[in-house]
Amino acid sequence: MGRPRTPLLDRDRIGQAAVAVVDETGEVSLPQVARRLGVRTASLYHHVEGREGVIELLREQISRGIDCSTLDRRPWEAALAGWARSYRTAFAAHPRAIPLLVTSAVRTPRALADYDAVVRLLLEAGFAEDETIIVLTALENVILGSALDLAAPDPVWQLSGEARAPALARAIAATPPGRADAAFELALEAVLGHVRRMRDLPPSAAR
Repeated sequence: MGRPRTPLLDRDRIGQAAVAVVDETGEVSLPQVARRLGVRTASLYHHVEGREGVIELLREQISRGIDCSTLDRRPWEAALAGWARSYRTAFAAHPRAIPLLVTSAVRTPRALADYDAVVRLLLEAGFAEDETIIVLTALENVILGSALDLAAPDPVWQLSGEARAPALARAIAATPPGRADAAFELALEAVLGHVRRMRDLPPSAAR
């Protein structure tokens, strides 16, 4: 049999193309992905439900870089810290995708299963059910903010000779290499430390 005139499509190839498009442009649409794959836009609708479906494939592709085996570690703080570092690394590789993903509901089974594993870890560690999503959200805020920070200019503050910010200028000059990593570790430890104390407080005192 002769080769098909257009490449065979599947959800994995569409997701890979979506990642490539977002990395290049910071946006994603079905026509953009179709052009990347060399197919007609209509062909994508056999595999995805519009743009939101493409965004979920984008999420699935990037989430594959998260090592959820770290959630098997003990104590629970080490498990969450390992997961957070892996999560940050995976998303820092595709910073332009972050605004698209945080403004879209999470629906992909893989990502939902990963979040479920984090919630189960927190419940096992003794957190109340109504605390788990708050803790998860706080961790994600640190992770995703830090992932974006890795894509920012370094230093972030560009001072001209006329800028009247002498204290800031001295602080920038004194900052050692690895500012973004050090800031992430500081924020992560601060959140985990507060979360640890929150777990140990009586319910009335924790609110």
